Amino acid sequence: MVDSQQIAEAARIIRAGGLVSFPTETVYGLGANALDPAAVERIFAAKGRPATSPLIVHVADIAMARSLTREWPAIAQQWAERYWPGPLTLVLPKAAHVPDRVTAGLDTVGLRIPNHPVALALIRAAGVPIAAPSANRFMQLSPSEAQHVPAELADYFLDGGPAQVGIESTVVSLAGSQPVLLRPGVLHLEGLEQAEVPADGSAHAAPGQHARHYSPQTRLILGPAPESGHGYRWRLPADPAECAAELYATLHRLDAMNYDWIAVELPPDTPLWAGIRDRLVRAATPDGAAAGGRPAGESER
Repeated sequence: MVDSQQIAEAARIIRAGGLVSFPTETVYGLGANALDPAAVERIFAAKGRPATSPLIVHVADIAMARSLTREWPAIAQQWAERYWPGPLTLVLPKAAHVPDRVTAGLDTVGLRIPNHPVALALIRAAGVPIAAPSANRFMQLSPSEAQHVPAELADYFLDGGPAQVGIESTVVSLAGSQPVLLRPGVLHLEGLEQAEVPADGSAHAAPGQHARHYSPQTRLILGPAPESGHGYRWRLPADPAECAAELYATLHRLDAMNYDWIAVELPPDTPLWAGIRDRLVRAATPDGAAAGGRPAGESER
């Protein structure tokens, strides 16, 4: 359990420009003072993160969120009251004092209130909004437990137990005339248009939009298992919420078992499974599914 002294020390490090690994309900974040450009730069350097990928800023309440925007439409207030704290990031026109490094040079900023007592206590104790991508090397598996976070990544670590949601937040842009879905998650919102990711190397409207992302070191195959090699066939849980909560923890565990490959069938192409499908497609080895093949031994959840 995280105690008040640990929160106070983590908050001091954030205010001093350091990096703190901390839990949220989605995944563990690598946090820095969102208003300190030098601290934010340390996040990019530690992760090896490209400059085209903006950071999500975590806030303690709606008032702090509004202080980071120059526009707060009625729908932002409605959704914030309905879904925050929770796994929803709202992208809105940024206030002038939000560093461009946080937003990858874009004129918008992604904001959310995390639904985790440790995360909220840290933001309140630090007294500043905290920019925090997932606490992992760029393109590698996201951490859903404290033990998944590389020891050299942060200056301080808070262990709040396993993440309950398990995959990154749903990201929706409210910067235009209509809401646009930038990244699916476990929270499904009806009737949203899906944004296209730029292919010209310009900044992405949200994190997690690179073609290869969330990847284990072991070859991940979508579809039938190969006929050769020492591999593992993983059958996903039938419930999407349960699957999301287990996804990264299971892949971390399998990654440590020296398999030649991990094979998994994609779940249904439905809104409730969209976040899981997105993570698996981006995590898969570029050569795609193996041709042919047979089930590989016992599958487990």
